[in-house]
Amino acid sequence: MLLFRGAPALSPFRIERLLATGRRIAPALGAIHVDYLHFVSLRGSLTAIQTTVLERLLDYDAARAADSRPGQLLLTVPRPGTISPWSSKATDIAQVCGLDAVHRIERGRAWWIDAPAPLAPAAVTALASRLHDPMTEAVMTDTAEVSALFEAHAPRPLGRIVLG
Repeated sequence: MLLFRGAPALSPFRIERLLATGRRIAPALGAIHVDYLHFVSLRGSLTAIQTTVLERLLDYDAARAADSRPGQLLLTVPRPGTISPWSSKATDIAQVCGLDAVHRIERGRAWWIDAPAPLAPAAVTALASRLHDPMTEAVMTDTAEVSALFEAHAPRPLGRIVLG
């Protein structure tokens, strides 16, 4: 799996609104930074030229990748076991551009929660509930967990539920 950091995911205005909410949960909260992250599952390797094409498709900026963000990392990603509409379109575009080795592309958001000390697990859970839609997204704390997005599972047998 390849990882590409993308553009900022929220405007400064939206971040300020989230900070106000976050400070009610964790008063010591200093800042929140959020960028898009692109996760690329491959079925083969990419050449240097293909990697450049993929970076351009994802609006990737190498200077941004070197930036380190302070704070605890939370990732909001599509729920494992689903394929987001964004993923379907992005994967189709990559393959039309000749990137046949690209199996699937997913996009998530990386949230860096900056506070003087790591937030307590309860505060992280409360804050995470404000950062994602639990119907369509999951929260993860490490990019290694994201490989779950690309796992394929055998279909289960059809089950019936008798009502009334």
